Amino acid sequence: MEWKFSTAEETMAALRAREVTSVELTDEVIARIERDDEAVNAICVPDFDRARAAARDADQARARGEDGPLLGLPVTVKESYNMVGLPTTWGIPQFRDYVPAEDAVQVSRLKAAGAVPVGKTNVPLGLQDIQSFNEIYGTTNNPWDHSRTSGGSSGGSAAALAVGFGSLSIGSDLAGSLRTPAHFCGVYAHKPTLGLTAHRGMVPPPAPALPTESDLAVVGPMARTARDLTLLLDVMAGPDPLTLGVAHEVTLPPARHERLSDFRVLVLDQHPFIPTGSAVRAGVRRVADALVDAGARVERHSPLLPDLAEAASVYMQLLVSGSVARFPIEAYETLQAQAAELSADDTSLDAVRLRAMVFTHRDWMETNSRRELHRHCWRRFFAEFDAVVCPITPTPAFPHDHHPDPLRRRIAIDGVEYPYFDQLVWAGLATMPGLPATAVPAGRSPEGLPVGVQLIGPMYEDRTPLRLAELLEREIGGFQAPE
Repeated sequence: MEWKFSTAEETMAALRAREVTSVELTDEVIARIERDDEAVNAICVPDFDRARAAARDADQARARGEDGPLLGLPVTVKESYNMVGLPTTWGIPQFRDYVPAEDAVQVSRLKAAGAVPVGKTNVPLGLQDIQSFNEIYGTTNNPWDHSRTSGGSSGGSAAALAVGFGSLSIGSDLAGSLRTPAHFCGVYAHKPTLGLTAHRGMVPPPAPALPTESDLAVVGPMARTARDLTLLLDVMAGPDPLTLGVAHEVTLPPARHERLSDFRVLVLDQHPFIPTGSAVRAGVRRVADALVDAGARVERHSPLLPDLAEAASVYMQLLVSGSVARFPIEAYETLQAQAAELSADDTSLDAVRLRAMVFTHRDWMETNSRRELHRHCWRRFFAEFDAVVCPITPTPAFPHDHHPDPLRRRIAIDGVEYPYFDQLVWAGLATMPGLPATAVPAGRSPEGLPVGVQLIGPMYEDRTPLRLAELLEREIGGFQAPE
């Protein structure tokens, strides 16, 4: 039997039943990478020798009667995670030889669960793009159409899953970096509630791996099924043992419902800042129709929904102010001059981003206060609803665009061009308040490209959108292998 597209759950059952060994699985994955990855370029740092050794150890452990959630299962890891013995570059050329001294928390948890990492997956420069390409490792192509991007910044992980290089991967998400590649490549991903998964060791080189708290970013699981997302999230969840983990443990509440008919869902497909392309609207409609057919309560409007325009502005302000905080003073002064030239009535997202680049601490505190008001609005919203169904980006995967100035790039939506970074508003809807969001396949575009949607759930109730994803997978189907 070939295990190329088997789920993690199926593979673990086979390992426990002694139907296959970890060595056999690992050799099969390595052979597939060596044969097929030249066209996709998902695995940027192979780790085959250590993977084979880990697989032998896993088989020996199982022979002794041991078990673990992922014992013997081949997986991949996003390049941005520290792994002892392997470079962590974030695609930054001057750090091509940087090798960390210890594993990231999540790499340690994977290994403790028995997983067998076969390699690291490609990323954009500094994780700062919706594509995955850099000077060190080159470009990761979309498995469905090599002329298009696999997404970013976890694009290598999504592409690896889509072509069968293991059944699980770990990535990260600040601006849709788990959800967008999943949407573009036709796989599943889960952006956890902010703070649910420790991220120490997922840090740009050569910064020390300290247990800092993130303002927006999370680390999370990627897979080819919703149930596999839950399997991996259970391994990843929990506070850093150096900080909150000293005194706290995580016990996620169960999903609110077990049947689609019991879910209360708000469906959105339009945003005030950017239109949604026809292919993505069709994907949202397909999910909405499945919910209606199953007897769920489905609404298209609610006065409880926080204002989408303000949410996008707050998100962009928090995102950009954090991203440029360490710019050289000369660049900061240039930005100040440019921001001063903006018209007072310019409320475009370009203007929002430029003003945020020169935020004072006072400005940031005011924006953070607005975020807390949004969080309160979401609490009231989720007292009446269980989830939001909405786009991840306005379009399926777009053609590679490596223009050196991202601000000059454009995204084409049904033939009309818009500022490249405006497409992040849908990702920011969950990121800004720290809500969990699960990316699920929702069909194909007329060109045959995957289309996904996200299911946003209540804070710290990650099992609710994950369960909804699992139920929808049964109704509308899930992962399909690239043709």
